[in-house]
Amino acid sequence: MDDMTAVLYGGTMILSEIDPSNRLQRVIALRWFGIAAELGLVLLMRKWLGGGAALGPVLGILAAQAALNIHATVPGRRTRPVSDRMLFAQLLFDVGALTGIAYLAGGSRNPLISLYLPWIAVGSAMLETRQAAALVAASIACYTFVNFVHADIHVHNPAKAFQIHMAGMLLTFVFSAAMIGWFVARLTAAVRQRDAQLAAAREAALRSERVLALGNLAAGAAHELGTPLATMAVLAGEMLQEPDLPAPLHADLDLMRTQIAECKRIITELATQAGTSRAEGAQPIALDSWLAELLERWRRQRPQIEPRVTLAGMRPGPRIAAETTLGQALLNLFNNAADASPNAVEIAADWDADALHLRVADRGAGIAPEIEGLLGREPVSTRGAGLGMGVLLAYAAIERAGGTLAFSERADGGTLASVRLPLRSLGADALTRATSSRARNEGPDHD
Repeated sequence: MDDMTAVLYGGTMILSEIDPSNRLQRVIALRWFGIAAELGLVLLMRKWLGGGAALGPVLGILAAQAALNIHATVPGRRTRPVSDRMLFAQLLFDVGALTGIAYLAGGSRNPLISLYLPWIAVGSAMLETRQAAALVAASIACYTFVNFVHADIHVHNPAKAFQIHMAGMLLTFVFSAAMIGWFVARLTAAVRQRDAQLAAAREAALRSERVLALGNLAAGAAHELGTPLATMAVLAGEMLQEPDLPAPLHADLDLMRTQIAECKRIITELATQAGTSRAEGAQPIALDSWLAELLERWRRQRPQIEPRVTLAGMRPGPRIAAETTLGQALLNLFNNAADASPNAVEIAADWDADALHLRVADRGAGIAPEIEGLLGREPVSTRGAGLGMGVLLAYAAIERAGGTLAFSERADGGTLASVRLPLRSLGADALTRATSSRARNEGPDHD
């Protein structure tokens, strides 16, 4: 069962599936609370009454609980998954320890008897229904037992004993309220965190579905565009061979033929790399060389744009194995900036051994407030002729590479797109990891 499915089954599954070691940590913290409450009340009763429960056996029981806590906090054990059976056994042990102390301290007449409730509350929230019911039944049985069978405590002053009993009830209530309140607050925080993670996962899944659908459409379009592009290339070539062709028209046709060739290259690359656009289809290359090639490719597509480019970082840069869709994502950001302000495009990149920071700035009209919250979630566009898929695809590709993309307003007008890409996920060793993972998932081929 995956995390998303687990959340749909309610609060019990949330605690079972979200970092299972946290459940044991909560029980350990509550056990320390219980030890402090039990020891404090026993010592206060002995001091005020001049007698009370046999201190030796009580200390032995509390020492056993403390030893269990110490054993559970040994390095390496706290990070291990905790099964429901183990958790049930530990809570049952705590119920048994409380029963032993209650037996020695006067049974159900001792205010300590109310400390059964925090353990019942914890077990009901953490355990499966059957185990929670079993813990409740065990607690009721233990309470009933000490109500009839317990060690008698000799009281010299009944009036003072009643006052002490009332004070003990108050202290027990305070401890119980603190334990239950702390636990419920942590539980609520865990539920809210998982709700946020679930919403993000659903949004990512929806975005992935849209990107996949767009990929299918792109594959079909690439197949259909081959013939008209070939026809256009032939016509442009024949027109360029006309001897009386005016020089300005000759330059325009030459540019058109170059652009047609670029379109054919893109379509050929799309068809060739279909199914291998992830890191396993990439070749290791120095980061600075990859950026330079990407910028040169963009200049061929937009020759009329003269961007201001700044590249700062070690040379040669770290070797990366970036997937094709990541380069396409950055090209989308370049094109958006060029569409917003063709004469004022700034591209700045700097990198170290850990990360690449890329900033693409323009002097356009900025991001409209009504679409700012939809960027990366819905196809949106500020241009009437645009489909609004560029930003959505950029978000998807950059997040898949482990990076982040953020848009902000520039102080003097325009938009700044900031990209951060961790080089660990793009490093040359990522190619080996991706290839090995794919081999394990696909298994051997069968003809």
